[in-house]
Amino acid sequence: MYRQQEKPVMQQTMRKFDTLCDIIDRFDRDPAKLISILQAVQAEYRYLPKEALAYIATSLNLPPARVFGVATFYAHFALEPKGKYVIHVCDGTACHVKNSQGLVNAIQKKLGLTTDKNTTEDLLFTLETVSCLGACGLAPVLVINEDVHGMMTPQKCVEALDKIIEREAQQ
Repeated sequence: MYRQQEKPVMQQTMRKFDTLCDIIDRFDRDPAKLISILQAVQAEYRYLPKEALAYIATSLNLPPARVFGVATFYAHFALEPKGKYVIHVCDGTACHVKNSQGLVNAIQKKLGLTTDKNTTEDLLFTLETVSCLGACGLAPVLVINEDVHGMMTPQKCVEALDKIIEREAQQ
């Protein structure tokens, strides 16, 4: 039984490696395009695996510390796996005053998340708070991937999550 599982894992690892190589090649292995490469890798894997960062450094003939430095400098990049659906809850002044923390609490309760554990075990959801989403007139507001949800309540948050969970179960 162990050997049967080993082959699919190896095949999956090789596919990931091939994808990484394709991304680096797409940017002509140009060190000046490091940020674009990191963006493409993150788009593919939903985060930047440490092994990928090391391989990128080697492929671009850059010091690993430089690649890691760029990946950790920009808030856009993540070094830990994120969920398929990333939920950004605004905690700017307008949203905070209109109880954005209540939204966070409802989402955490629904998904079994905490401040220390912000991604579900199945990698379906990641919850993050942000300083401002620039939609103060819709306060409190949250964004699920690219979808903006304004004038939210804890109940509306749970309903939005339930729709996603139902849709995912049908796939």
